[in-house]
Amino acid sequence: MKVQVNNKEVETTASTLAQLATQLQLPENGVAIAVNNRMIPRPQWDGFGLQENDNLIVIKAACGG
Repeated sequence: MKVQVNNKEVETTASTLAQLATQLQLPENGVAIAVNNRMIPRPQWDGFGLQENDNLIVIKAACGG
């Protein structure tokens, strides 16, 4: 299926948000994901099903000033 990740089309076989995070090689900490403008808490990633054309925003924490 195809989903949008930070405005880029991504082809995935992932059925859950956790599987997609693994596919995208996201770090274990310092990452937040919103699906269709709704923040999804990390404990819910395993059970959160993805749908064709979902729009995801991945936010990574950064240090510095």
